[in-house]
Amino acid sequence: MATQEILYDQLHRLDGQGYGAYKSLKGKYTFEDFTLHIDHVQGDPFAAPSRVRVVVPQAVAGFPNRLWELPCRAIALSDYLTREFHRAAQGSQRTSGSGKSGLVGIVRPSQAILNRSAARVTAGAVELRFTVGLPAFGRRIAGRQAADLLCGTVPALVRQTLVYGALDAAQLEHHVNTAEDAEALRSQLSHHHLVAFVADGAILPRRSGVDECPLADQAVPFKSPDSLRVTLTCPHAGAITGMGVPCGITLIVGGGYHGKSTLLRAIEAGVYNHVPGDGRHQVVTDPAAVKVRAEDGRSIAGVNIAPFIGSLPQGKSTQTFSTPNASGSTSQAANIIEAIEAGATALLVDEDTSATNFMIRDRRMQALIAKDREPITPFVDKVQQLYSDYNISTVLVMGGSGDYFDVADTVIALDEFVPQDVTERAKTIAAELKTERDREGGQSFGAISPRTVQPDSIDPSQGRHSVKLQARDVEQLQIGTEAIDLSAVEQLVETGQVRAIAAAIVYAQRYYLTATTPLSEAIEAVMVDIAQHGLDCLTEWPMGDLVNFRGLELAAAINRLRTLRTA
Repeated sequence: MATQEILYDQLHRLDGQGYGAYKSLKGKYTFEDFTLHIDHVQGDPFAAPSRVRVVVPQAVAGFPNRLWELPCRAIALSDYLTREFHRAAQGSQRTSGSGKSGLVGIVRPSQAILNRSAARVTAGAVELRFTVGLPAFGRRIAGRQAADLLCGTVPALVRQTLVYGALDAAQLEHHVNTAEDAEALRSQLSHHHLVAFVADGAILPRRSGVDECPLADQAVPFKSPDSLRVTLTCPHAGAITGMGVPCGITLIVGGGYHGKSTLLRAIEAGVYNHVPGDGRHQVVTDPAAVKVRAEDGRSIAGVNIAPFIGSLPQGKSTQTFSTPNASGSTSQAANIIEAIEAGATALLVDEDTSATNFMIRDRRMQALIAKDREPITPFVDKVQQLYSDYNISTVLVMGGSGDYFDVADTVIALDEFVPQDVTERAKTIAAELKTERDREGGQSFGAISPRTVQPDSIDPSQGRHSVKLQARDVEQLQIGTEAIDLSAVEQLVETGQVRAIAAAIVYAQRYYLTATTPLSEAIEAVMVDIAQHGLDCLTEWPMGDLVNFRGLELAAAINRLRTLRTA
């Protein structure tokens, strides 16, 4: 096996040669206290950086068993190490030379604690995957600088961030404990018949639409109404009080700018654990809760939207509805049906991003446009049936229509960011001020029709043989020549999730998507494989930039592929 000294000498010998000579570095090198794997060497100083791994034996790393013996703690520990390496690498950058020369990078973590392929901790070792920009001047190898990078900078980063004794032990323990507490809180939701839990003292507002850090200085700490306050227990933080959002239909109401959407966004984010100090680290949500919205212009493939939309003009059926250019109402109907098909147990809806004609049809409009001329059954007439027929709860921000008072189980009003339980008042108003509208859509929700995917409608190739997968950001991925718009899939928080979803689509097509296998079963099979074998099962070689995702988002991505055909 090659050693650090051999690598150092080899890099000096390569100095001044053409950049392609770096390819000879691929392999494994033994350092004093870790092993360096050079898995992929970039072909050009301006190309994507080279992929490397370090493996540090636990005898050197020294992380106590208590930090990784439970899966949620191992994920949190790996998350912490990734953050520490990212921070240290940012402070050690040297960019002299061409292109990406000297850059050391790792997947950039969000505020969420997620399972990433960048780091893995086991009983035997700690493994970290990252990238390095092999130095060059022009397109000539800068061998001396490369030796300093791989044999100097990288070992220093490893010893600074992957060895227990070099880290802040109390901070690390707190990070891991915070994640385990969040898991414990989430596990208690079903027992208490809750969709979500928002702890007293939580800080919900964010700094901006592009900065997920908490708005700590000006934010009003969350305080639950007494009538909705519940107490849950954490293994480390002990008893935690906060607002329980009950199963069923919950309205969030209030004036503009009083915090309605801020609360809903915190609930959306509660499907993930968050880092200490985020303000939402004790806000947890049903893991199968899905944000749905209108999405004008999206494609739809063979979805039964008949529970919401009857036959269209000219007798066009909606039981296997397809279109390359959906309207607001048809897209929102399809988004809900697809989410249910993929296993959603709660829907999160904001009137600001919904189609008005999908959400409500008041008495005056019913009088003007007869039902036999209006194919849309509004959500207000279906939301209770979703819960009674399929046990699917809804949390809905609604500031513009009191018609939902008739169907709500719980009504929460936000007044200057302070929640109040106004359920009884809303019911009294509903009894005193009758809407006199006719209920539409029948006595039951309707059927959810499983679909199968025609495998050849997913083509990841670019040209005859090459496969092209690209994640531009959390809003778009590319499969072959097709771009998938994910801007309306709002619970994706890291680009690495999109990369992993792209790989999972190809994996599903290769192993599970058949003309007879329901889409939901194929997605479940993929998620089982990831749970058993890790994200590495999705790729041919080790990748450090994949981040775990939910099957719900995998389904959402497949459903938005414009070439998709279903049966």
